[in-house]
Amino acid sequence: MGEQGRVVAVEANFCRVRLASGGPEGQQLLCTARARLAKGGLGICAGDWVEVEGIDWVRQRGAVARRGPRTNLLPRPAVANVGRVVVVVSLKEPEPDPMQITRFLVNAESLDLPVDLVLSKADALPPGWLEAWCERLEAWGYAPFPVSIQTGQGLETLALHLARPGISVLCGPSGVGKSSLLNALVPGVALRVAPVSGRLQRGRHTTRHVELVSLPGQPDAFLADTPGFNRPALPDRPADLARCFPELRALTHHPCRFADCLHSGESGCAVGNAWPRQALYRQCLVEVETNAAMVGSGRAGETALRQASRRRRQLQLSGDLSPP
Repeated sequence: MGEQGRVVAVEANFCRVRLASGGPEGQQLLCTARARLAKGGLGICAGDWVEVEGIDWVRQRGAVARRGPRTNLLPRPAVANVGRVVVVVSLKEPEPDPMQITRFLVNAESLDLPVDLVLSKADALPPGWLEAWCERLEAWGYAPFPVSIQTGQGLETLALHLARPGISVLCGPSGVGKSSLLNALVPGVALRVAPVSGRLQRGRHTTRHVELVSLPGQPDAFLADTPGFNRPALPDRPADLARCFPELRALTHHPCRFADCLHSGESGCAVGNAWPRQALYRQCLVEVETNAAMVGSGRAGETALRQASRRRRQLQLSGDLSPP
């Protein structure tokens, strides 16, 4: 019988496993995975519970023999058994983009997990602007956490919020300060950071793989730093998009006239046109319908394409999209 542990990082053909018991508590072993796991389609990723055999305690090495069951799997980046998604966006350098923020929030909401929103570089904005952004995001259905690495603003509040057993995954565009935030929350972890590109105002990828680190004094509360990317995917089906908007979920207590209503100004829609992110939602809906039409076939694909074209024309007339 081997030792139980959690995979805290996967690098190339190796993974680092933090032991739950056996040997010094919290000890990490550098492990390879048995070939039969890959042959059986049981890949290993950060967050997995595994059983380690053949341990060399002197060299701190071992081999992963079995993988435990997963409660969920975050596909991009690959993290298993996630308990919470923390979307980190910057208020300055790079400038906040409502559509990009929406895409990250929609991507996180599609996983059916609790979602938090962190506003980094809060010290870079005048107080009035920060309050305005917080009010705007609260209208979207979120209670944002403004933080500043420079001044320490909001760090203690965020740490207390995340100090619960489980894995919280930090995601967001490159350059928003995810690694810097983790360095501040977990002193001594020393993740590599880099400044934002001055010409393009884009972040530089400093995180190359997923790594789990535990909060001080909370060995079972893990934070996962992830590589940044700037265009997360939207749901595959138009019907799945509405449930990824918290403010839209709150407005759909009463059923619409039609069961397949997409809440985009249709006749008999119970939502109406007076909610804050309707324009952003409709732009996302056009993209989802277009993608669905491209992968669809026959009548269903033609119907999705017609709907997307009609909605795109409506957006152009309303000024929400510039003409092509």
